[in-house]
Amino acid sequence: MGPPPRTEVVAIDGPSGAGKSTVAREVASRLGYVYLDTGAMYRAVTLHFVRRGVDLRDGPAVRRALDEIEIDLEEEGRISLNGEDVTREIRSGKVTSRVSQASALPAVRRKMVALQRAIAKRARGVVAEGRDTTTVVFPEASAKFYLDASLSERARRRTSDFLAEGEAVALDEVEEEMAVRDRSDSSRKTSPLRRAEDAIAIDTTETPAWAVVQRVLDEVERRRRTATAAPRPVKRGSSSQGRSRKGR
Repeated sequence: MGPPPRTEVVAIDGPSGAGKSTVAREVASRLGYVYLDTGAMYRAVTLHFVRRGVDLRDGPAVRRALDEIEIDLEEEGRISLNGEDVTREIRSGKVTSRVSQASALPAVRRKMVALQRAIAKRARGVVAEGRDTTTVVFPEASAKFYLDASLSERARRRTSDFLAEGEAVALDEVEEEMAVRDRSDSSRKTSPLRRAEDAIAIDTTETPAWAVVQRVLDEVERRRRTATAAPRPVKRGSSSQGRSRKGR
């Protein structure tokens, strides 16, 4: 690929189980960019609330809990909460069942969006994935994508993830939880899940991850070439204009 601009953000949105994490992680690796899993950050916040027994209806309690939280992104997509690696625990059922409610809170989203933008500002480039990265967090991203898949396929993938982590769950229960979260994420007042008008939609139901990764990389490269080839505006009063006037 050609040389990227000084800073670049590739943003990927979509519902749970659409393949965002797999694709974003690989794209970030291929580009040599920071992988920003915003969903994992919201899961870490939710885990913090669960551990503290925070009532999400109690605004002051929520704000106090947010004041004492520290989230760090480590190599290979690992995430730490107040210095503890919680990469596996944030994928547990107890977090999954509560993350939509926690992430809908305006105070939570304000804190996370500020942190996500700060991470991107320090990086040469970022591949961010979540539910509002293309619409709220990085509306001026260099390239935007919206990944989706059928509910049954997304539930199958998530069930496989749970089993790989040693947690036995019923497929129909996972599918129902996903349907509920889809409705919640899409209807919430603050930063709802939706496809940005300028985001490229990719259906991953029957498309292998490697093909989706290549589609994203090809589009990033195409946009770079287009930006490089764009003609620069000619300033008035340039020497070339002056010479043309003298010849008249």
